[in-house]
Amino acid sequence: MSTTDIPTLRRILADTRTIAMVGLSGDWYRPSYFAAKYLQEHGYRVIPVNPKYPEILGEKAYGSLREIPEKIDVVDLFQRAERVPAFVDDAIAIGAKVVWMQLGIVNEEAAARAREAGLEVVMDHCMKIEYGRLLGGLSFCGVNTGIISSKRPLHVPH
Repeated sequence: MSTTDIPTLRRILADTRTIAMVGLSGDWYRPSYFAAKYLQEHGYRVIPVNPKYPEILGEKAYGSLREIPEKIDVVDLFQRAERVPAFVDDAIAIGAKVVWMQLGIVNEEAAARAREAGLEVVMDHCMKIEYGRLLGGLSFCGVNTGIISSKRPLHVPH
């Protein structure tokens, strides 16, 4: 079971300052980029975890969670469900407070392991959408456009 009640989500979003976004793409049209940019614009520090890029959105990118030299509040996973367990292990090892799995991502076994280690878990939710819904700024744009999805686009928009 995921932590999805409104007071808990509000608290997590309000208490969070630093997000390690695993799978953050440097491509502007990808959902992870869109979400990270929005979160940055709303006061969060988003640290990219993607070995393909040296930097994304002005932040140094890291090859793994364990390489990040500072404290992380939330590990936000833009990863397939079967890849989640390894990132949960890393989130536990670095002392993160929350593991957040994006829309369409659910892994109950990894979530149970995170909870046993004292982390909170959110699954199948988008931080950008939840921020807008619960802390203000929600507009129809970005919610029902098909932009925010855990699926890769069939084509690249120009």
